[in-house]
Amino acid sequence: MGFLHYDGEEFDFDDRVLLHLQIVISTKLRRHENFFITWALPMERGSGRRAIWVDNGVPIHFSYSGLRAASINRDWVEQMVNSSMNSSGLFVSPEPPPRRTER
Repeated sequence: MGFLHYDGEEFDFDDRVLLHLQIVISTKLRRHENFFITWALPMERGSGRRAIWVDNGVPIHFSYSGLRAASINRDWVEQMVNSSMNSSGLFVSPEPPPRRTER
């Protein structure tokens, strides 16, 4: 379990989810695009959802519990980048299965 540290708060995410979020967030901020991130809370944490506004002016950092970086699912990154472009912002969705490659 890793943490997204933002504006004095920390939000826990699975390391794999966090890595993909880091890619999307860094891409958006490099482009100077502010946006919302929204994610569902599990039942054991009261269910519901959280949303935060991500802005270039607020310090952000990521901490991972594992030593090795996970492989990147480019379809998942693309899905999250696309969702970040609508008015409700990036929704952290479950990882899609990798596409089968044609031979």
